[in-house]
Amino acid sequence: MTNMQIFKDITHIFFPNICMCCKNTLKNNEKIICSYCLHELPLTNYTLTNSNAVLKIFYGRIALENATALLYYHKKGIVQNLIHNLKYRNQQTIGSFIGKWLGTEMKESNQFTNIDYIVPIPLHKKRLKERGYNQVTTFGKVLAKILDVSYIENVIIRKSANKTQTHKGRFDRWKNVTELFYLTNLSFFENKHILLIDDIITTGATIEACYNELIKTKNIKISIAVMAITV
Repeated sequence: MTNMQIFKDITHIFFPNICMCCKNTLKNNEKIICSYCLHELPLTNYTLTNSNAVLKIFYGRIALENATALLYYHKKGIVQNLIHNLKYRNQQTIGSFIGKWLGTEMKESNQFTNIDYIVPIPLHKKRLKERGYNQVTTFGKVLAKILDVSYIENVIIRKSANKTQTHKGRFDRWKNVTELFYLTNLSFFENKHILLIDDIITTGATIEACYNELIKTKNIKISIAVMAITV
């Protein structure tokens, strides 16, 4: 056993890595999520078909080229713990982990081969300053690398720093995001296909509001990819 391995083992004893889902201590061969939680993750498999719940949420509301989500989100479930650690504890390795998994699925499906840009749902500058990061940035950059496209921020911005949507009802969520976004350049995405990304879809109100601002651009096409969808 090398000195480096001994040092790692000792460090692991006093400063153990914990599973981002269940908080149990990870074994030496485990990263981010323990083997048990990894196998318990509720995968949607939406990337393999055009018929999925993300598309159904937006049916009759907005016209999408395609849409997908990697995981199902249940209240008090392991995915909630995973997203919470990413969103509020700045565990960016989770974004990389989910981005790599979903990005590989998307590339292998050949349904997202004509994307030009990946665009995150933006945070307001006040919220970004408070938190210090946008929870989907690492997720989006990993997706961009796998799909070999550009990751673009700041072309669409958030106009107001609304309070968290977590505890709001469906109607209040929709009302809270009306006219929330502003497109700084009406021609930047002209004739382009963008992939709009976010962490969780519940009612779809935030993405719909962002979409309605983006389509002020001529001949824009929009698809969606999120980490999880509530069920």
